[in-house]
Amino acid sequence: MRIRIVSGKYGGRFIAAPNTSATHPMSERARAAIFNSLSSEVIGAKVLDAFAGSGAVGLEALSRGADSVVFLEKNRVAANVIRENVELLGVGSQAHVVSTTVVNWLDSSSDGEFDIIFADPPYHQPQFSTVEKLFGLLKVGGSVILSHSGRGGMPHKTGIVVVDNRSYGNAHITLYRRVE
Repeated sequence: MRIRIVSGKYGGRFIAAPNTSATHPMSERARAAIFNSLSSEVIGAKVLDAFAGSGAVGLEALSRGADSVVFLEKNRVAANVIRENVELLGVGSQAHVVSTTVVNWLDSSSDGEFDIIFADPPYHQPQFSTVEKLFGLLKVGGSVILSHSGRGGMPHKTGIVVVDNRSYGNAHITLYRRVE
């Protein structure tokens, strides 16, 4: 399976997706809508792509002008595909791929705060308590974009507000912003 980068420096280029049921690549339509809503916020941003899968979301951010992306993916096959995609696009100096769970990374990371955090946990295991911990890494004024099934409760934290909530097929995308 191949995924197309929608826009930016690498727009139109294809990247690989892991040949595993452990990931669910975000649709082009959903990625385009997310990045259109973020607009110039992406330029120069420090980005975290949690539950990265193919890395398409983080690579789209780099294509649209992000300064750097940390990719977190526990599935080793998927993490290796992300590394291959990073090499294919020649963005190794801007990308850091970590093959571990988000929880383990949170317990050991010293990467500081991020301008934008993408969280796309498995729909059958949404890990909202982990997503709430990711909120703590967000700079004031920064955004968290959560892809989820739309079922059950939603993560929340004081100082983090929902700015937008949309559906694209089975994917529900919620945009949060840190206000304090």
